[in-house]
Amino acid sequence: MHSYEPRLKTPARRLRSGASAAEQRLWWRLRRKQMSGVRLYRQKPLLRDIVDFYAPAARSIVGVDGAQHMTDSGLAADARRTAELETLGLKVIRFDNLQVLKETVAVMEQIHRVVSERLPGVRRS
Repeated sequence: MHSYEPRLKTPARRLRSGASAAEQRLWWRLRRKQMSGVRLYRQKPLLRDIVDFYAPAARSIVGVDGAQHMTDSGLAADARRTAELETLGLKVIRFDNLQVLKETVAVMEQIHRVVSERLPGVRRS
């Protein structure tokens, strides 16, 4: 597991209890190792940020973005965070709230594909 700033623990707990409808919908399908038997954490502190969903075994992060992420400053901050996380060998995939709510099956299929591809010891042809 990667390190994080301890001051992020309390805000992460607050985010877990105040999850958006899209985050709740995904969590219902990702929790309890339902995704390829992989454990995912939600609102997990990593480095200097809190990521929405983190699968350490698959070295993957799933982001669920609300409207604040679609502004110029939000897009720039997301690009910075993604670049930092990718330097650790993590794969970051992002969806907006509307995608998660309206295209849940397609979102789950994409998450499953990424997680499955990144699991150690999985043979790819």
